[in-house]
Amino acid sequence: MQCLKRFLCLAALLAMIPAAASATTYTVGPSGRQYTQLSTLFNNNNLAAGDIVEVDGNATYTGGIVVGDDDGGTEANPVIIRWRRVAGATRPVLQGGAHTIKFEQSNHIVFEGFEVRGGTTTCVFSEAHNVTVRDAYIHDCPSHGILAADQNSGSFTLEYSEIANSGQGNTRHSIYMQSDEVAFPDTVFRMRYNYVHDATGGVLVRVRHQRAEIYYNWIEGSDLHEVELIGPDCETQKPSWTADLRREDADVVGNVIIHDAGSRSGNALRIGGDLEGRNQGRTRLANNTIIFDRAGSVNAVLVQLGQGSLEMQNNAIYQPSGSPAIVRENPASDVDTPTCGPQSREPWSGGRKVAGSNNWVQTSASLVPAEWTGTVRGTDPRFTNVAQRSLRPLAGSPLINAGNNSPVTPAAFPFPSPLLLPASDPPLRAKMEIGAQKPRTALGGTIDIGALEEFESTGGSTPIRVNGSQPLIPPRGQAAAPAPAQSAAPAAAAPRPSYQQSPAARYRRSLVK
Repeated sequence: MQCLKRFLCLAALLAMIPAAASATTYTVGPSGRQYTQLSTLFNNNNLAAGDIVEVDGNATYTGGIVVGDDDGGTEANPVIIRWRRVAGATRPVLQGGAHTIKFEQSNHIVFEGFEVRGGTTTCVFSEAHNVTVRDAYIHDCPSHGILAADQNSGSFTLEYSEIANSGQGNTRHSIYMQSDEVAFPDTVFRMRYNYVHDATGGVLVRVRHQRAEIYYNWIEGSDLHEVELIGPDCETQKPSWTADLRREDADVVGNVIIHDAGSRSGNALRIGGDLEGRNQGRTRLANNTIIFDRAGSVNAVLVQLGQGSLEMQNNAIYQPSGSPAIVRENPASDVDTPTCGPQSREPWSGGRKVAGSNNWVQTSASLVPAEWTGTVRGTDPRFTNVAQRSLRPLAGSPLINAGNNSPVTPAAFPFPSPLLLPASDPPLRAKMEIGAQKPRTALGGTIDIGALEEFESTGGSTPIRVNGSQPLIPPRGQAAAPAPAQSAAPAAAAPRPSYQQSPAARYRRSLVK
C-alpha cells in the first residue's frame, strides 16, 4: 500500500510539470508538401526553437519572404531553414521581391543551402541576432546582396557561400554588415570560407560591425574597395548610442584579396571611417595575399577618418605592373567634415599606431611602414601564375618559410583575441562545399608569407604540390585560362601509404569541379 501511495504521488507531481514542446518539421515544395511557398508557411505559423523547415530543390520560390519576430529559436536550438538535399537535385531558388528573404527580429536562425537572387532592395536582409547563412549562392542582386540593419542586428555568420554580381553605385554593396551596439553589445560578424566576387557596384565587403572576423575568403573584383572597415552610421543609431560606446575591431586572416582594373577606386582595403561613422578601432591583417591586377596608382590600405590602429603580419602585397603604396593616410585636408559624431578629419583617432612583421613587399613599393620589422623586399614573389589566379608560391619563392610563427600583437595597442595564424586555406576562386576546407600545413616548421603555402595538405602527413585554381568566372574581359600542366607522381619501389595511392584520385589540382 505504501508503494502504491508513493507511485500515485509521483505520478501526480509529473502531471503538474508541463511537457516540453517537441520541435516541428515543416515541408515546402512544388507538390506533395505542406506548403508550396515559404511566405505562406511563415504567414500561417509561429515557429519555435528547434523547428526545421525543409525546402525541396529543383524549384523556384517567390521572394518577399519575412521570417518574423515570432519565428525565432534559441542559441541552443535555432530555427533551421534548409534545402532538403536529394541526390541529383539543384538547390531551391528564392527570387525577387523587395527583400527576397528578411529576418525581422527572428533571432537564432540558420539559413542553409539556398540560391537567392533578384531582390530589388536586398537579397538577404538581417534585422536579427545570431543569424547564420551557410552554403548559399547569392547573386544578381541589383542593390544589396546581404544587408544587416543598423538597429536590432547582432551576430551574423556567413560561411561556405558565394556572393556575386551584386551592388549598385556608391551606396549599395555585395555584403554590408552592421550591428546594434545598444541592443546587442559585444557581438561578432564571422565571415569564413566564402567566394565573393564581381561587384556591380559599391564594396564587396563593407563592415560597420563591432567585431569582424574575416577568415579564409577569396575576395575579388570590387567596384570600389574589396574590403571597407568603418564605424556605425551615426545618423541611424538608437538615441542612447554614442561613438565611444564600443570600438569596432576587425581581424582579417588568411584571405586572398584581388583588386582589378574594373574598380573605380585604387584601394584594396579602406579602414577608419566615412563621413557618417568612424571605427576608432583596431584592424589586424595576417597572412593575406593582396594582388593588384591593374596598372596605375594603388593602395593596399587607405586609412582615413578615425582609425585606431593597424597591425600587419605575414602579408604578401604585389602589383605585377606597378608599384603599390602599402599604407596611405588620407590627410584631413582631403576629406570633408563628418556629418555627425566626432568631427575630427584626421586619419587616426589618437595618432598613428602601426605595427607588423614579416610582410613581403616590392622593392619599389612606397609608404612601407617604418614601424614594421622583418620586412622582406623583392621584385617578384614567384606565385605560380598570377594571371590564372594560381597563387601558391613556386619553389624558390621568397615567401616560403619566411613568415613569423609567433607574431606579437603590440603591447601599446593589442588586438583582442586574434587568430594568431591561419589554420586553413581559403576557397580557391570557387564556392567551397560545407566542411571542404583544407588544413594549412607549414613545412620546415615555418609558415609561408601570404594566404597559401607552397603545398596543399591532403589531410595526411605529406602535402601535395598544386598549381592553384581555375576561375569559376573569368576575370573581367578575359576568357578562362587553361589549367597549368601537372606532372605525374613518381613511382615508388616500396608499398606506398594510402595518401600516395591512386594519383588520379588523390593528387588534387585545386580546380573548380
